Order: sequence, then structure tokens, then C-alpha cells
Amino acid sequence: MNFSSLTFFLFFALVCALHWTLRKHEARKIVLLAASYWFYGAWDERFLFLIIGSSAVDYVVGAAIARSDDAVRRKRLLITSLVVNLGALAIFKYLGFFVDSAVDGLTRLGFEASAPTLSIVLPVGISFYTFQTLSYTIDIYRGELRPARSAVDFFLFVAFFPQLVAGPIVRARDFLPQLEVQRTLKAEPFFLGLELFMLGLFKKLVIADSVGMLVDGVYGELGEHAAWEVLCAAIGFCFQIYADFSGYSDMAIGCAAMLGYRLPENFRLPYLSLSITDYWRRWHISLSSWFRDYLYIPLGGNRRGVAKTYRNLIATFLLTGLWHGANWTFVMFGAWNGGVLILERWWRALRRRLGHHPSPSPHVAWVPVCWVLATASTIISFIFFRADDLGHAIDIFRRIASGHPGYGQFPWRHFVYISIWMVAYHLACVLKLGTRLRARFDPWFLRSLIYTVYVLLMAAFAPFGERPFIYFQF
Repeated sequence: MNFSSLTFFLFFALVCALHWTLRKHEARKIVLLAASYWFYGAWDERFLFLIIGSSAVDYVVGAAIARSDDAVRRKRLLITSLVVNLGALAIFKYLGFFVDSAVDGLTRLGFEASAPTLSIVLPVGISFYTFQTLSYTIDIYRGELRPARSAVDFFLFVAFFPQLVAGPIVRARDFLPQLEVQRTLKAEPFFLGLELFMLGLFKKLVIADSVGMLVDGVYGELGEHAAWEVLCAAIGFCFQIYADFSGYSDMAIGCAAMLGYRLPENFRLPYLSLSITDYWRRWHISLSSWFRDYLYIPLGGNRRGVAKTYRNLIATFLLTGLWHGANWTFVMFGAWNGGVLILERWWRALRRRLGHHPSPSPHVAWVPVCWVLATASTIISFIFFRADDLGHAIDIFRRIASGHPGYGQFPWRHFVYISIWMVAYHLACVLKLGTRLRARFDPWFLRSLIYTVYVLLMAAFAPFGERPFIYFQF
């Protein structure tokens, strides 16, 4: 059920109305849990058993860890949770990739190797809810979290439908306390949630879906397009994935707010970053912070010398790339970002050895240079991300470097329009236009104006047809 579909609008309106009509808090949670499972089953009812089974295992294991004082038993219980969750993820998402890669490697070495074709359907959202359940048991094991008060609370934490299939990745320590308190319908959070949902819908329909058609056309026919057109398509994909994914996050956070719940921020204007280090503090924040807290820091972080810090960084980002999908392009996406982060650390260390003490932000004269370098690195990483395979990625780089004049018709006006939307959105955020308008105008008038403008813009510029959100495939 796509967030941008009429079916979802009707579904959410019904759930929201029923949620606020009920007076008892427990009844509301049961309705939300049932709605979440219905929402998930609408994608593929076969995988309901998987999310319910995974939730049941971690609910039982988490409670058992909390009750036990035996260090060995606690560790075994944690390992059980890790094996069950990561095992399911490995089978459904990576088994075919590893088998095909092994066969290909043996063939290249001169051996005759073959394997049956594995037609394994990837359960939607498995990468997201697996990380949520893992963080729950790990936090209990560390003594940083007490178990959920009830099975309903825990199962709803895992399956809460606004963020179930594409995040943000929610921590139990942030969400479970909200489930313990009676929610009250308040106009301000509700309408702010509606505004955020409308903003996300605008990003998805007007920016992401529009530029997505342009990118698909160019990447599908590289030989027909000039080098600069392919470069524009690469930039266009950066627009697309940001508008698509941050749009989904906005819609998820907005839906949760309309139901009385808070979800974590997932994007903070990442394309204004002046370094890749800063970029990963702003892009998919819930994922990057998860890998930081549950992989990078446990490996030692930056506390065990330069060589081990670099090792930890590259390992973290290789797995970050692989988290996105079972393809060598995603591994390269992670490797590129990890490599650039290592280069930035090396450069800062070199400057310190030379007697320069870099400030947290560069001198104003260097801001444009830093922004261009960070943006160029982001574009390169997303070429790997978007490519069908490594060969396709190499073809894209070659075409851009060739300077070829091309033969096709590039919709440059369309690209300019999308670029203007992106610049206007970032300017509005930087200038805090929403806050300024709220201070000057009556809130009801302003909201009515905002809703009207969003609807008119989407009616005028949204392309026909429904395109799924990019991160649904992860």
C-alpha cells in the first residue's frame, strides 16, 4: 500500500478516526496493531508470520535477558536473538547474492560451477524492523533498557505502520515510553503532522517521481545521450532519492504525529553538508546512528589507534552499503563513502601535525570548495547506488568522462524546473520561512493556504502513474 495512493489515504483516515474515537488507551493500541498488520499484509500476507515470529522471539528473549543474572545465559540469549534475526535477513535478502557471487568467483578461477536459481521474495521492510528488534535486545543486554510492559506494546513498536516498511528506524527506548502514556488529541501537533505529510507527498510526486522518469530515460539509453546529459541524470538521481526517501520519512513522521506519536528526525538538509563526515550526520540519520552505536563503537570506534579506526570505518560502511541491497554496487557505495571518510580523517590529522588546528567549520573562503567536493563525492556514490550492476556504473562514469555530444533529446527544461524546486525548498528551510510565516499570519489561514498550494502544485506537476518509494526494496 503506497503512501501516495488513494487506498492509503482512505485507510489512514479510517484508522485515525477510529483511534481518536476510542477512549481506552489499550483499545487504541490494539486497533493500531491490527491496522499495522493489515497494512503489512496488504503487501504480501505470506510474510506476516515472519514479522510476528521475529517479534515473538525478541519479546521472549528480551524478557529472559532482563530476568537473568547469569552472564553466560544472558550472552546465549543475546546470541539467539542475533542468529534468528540476522539469519532470517541473510536467507531472504542475501542468500541468492552470496551463492551467485561464489559461483561467479569459482568460474573465474577456472572451475566448473553452477547453482540452482533461487527465487526468494524479499519481505518488504525486513531490513528496517530487523534492526529495530536487534537494538531492543542489545539495549536490554547492556542494561540500558527495561523490557516492554506488555506484548501489545512490543509488537506495536516493531510493526507500527507509518515507519514499518522504510523507516525511520525507531529505538525502543524512544518509542516504548510513548506507548505507556495515554495520548491526547491536540490540534497543533495534529495539523503540523498533516503539513509534514503534505510536504512529503509533494516531494514524492512533484520532485522524485518527475525526475525519476528523466533519470530512467537517460540511464536506460546511455549511448544516446551526451556526457553532460548523463551527468545531469546523475545529479537528478541525487534529487530523486533525497525527495523520495526524505518524502517518505516526512509522511511517516506526519502520520505518527496525527496519531499522537513522535518518530525521530531522519534527514537534516544533507546536501548542504561541507564534508562527507557531516553528510552522514544528516543523511538517513536513524540508520547511520544505528551503525555507529551497534557496530562502529563496539568495534572500538576511534579509541584504538589510527589503523583500527580506519578498519572500523571501512567495515561499518561496507556493511552500511550491503544493508541497502544484495548487489556489488551497494558494496561499492559503502566502500566509496568509507574511503572518503578515511581520507577526511587523514587530512585533518595531517593539518594538525603541520601545526594547523582545523575548526569545526571551514573558513568562509573555503566553504564553496568544501561544498563542491562533498557534493561531487555524493554524486559519485549515488552513481554506484543507482546502477544496475558494476558494469553499468563503469559505463556511466565512462560516458560522463568521454565528453560525447550525444544523439538524444534531453528534457533540459524539466531538469531546470526540478532544480528550482530543490533550491527553493532548501532556501525555505535555511531561512526558516515556515516559522516566519507562522509568526505573521493566523495559523488557520496559513494552513489553509499551505494545503491549497500543495494540492494545486501536485495537481499541476505530478506525473501520472504510481511509482513505489525507492527504499521499499530494502
